[in-house]
Amino acid sequence: MITAAQMRAARALAGIDQKALAEKAGVSVPTIQRMEASEGNVRGVVDTLTRVIEALNACGVELIGDNQSSERGGRGVRLIHPRSPGGQNG
Repeated sequence: MITAAQMRAARALAGIDQKALAEKAGVSVPTIQRMEASEGNVRGVVDTLTRVIEALNACGVELIGDNQSSERGGRGVRLIHPRSPGGQNG
């Protein structure tokens, strides 16, 4: 599973905008916008999600799931605990 926040962060790490990600994944820009606007886990057709993840991987971004280690090493980010709206850990 990939969350909307994880997808936005991955795209930012890759240094690409929504249009570039859409082109690399072979999907429409509105599809990327919808996916990134999701609450929690991104919902969509499995094939579309797979294509987006593969496009991010091709850009050098590895998506790391809960309690999963990074096998390739390198720099990245991991959200440990989501912040509450007031800015304090929840």
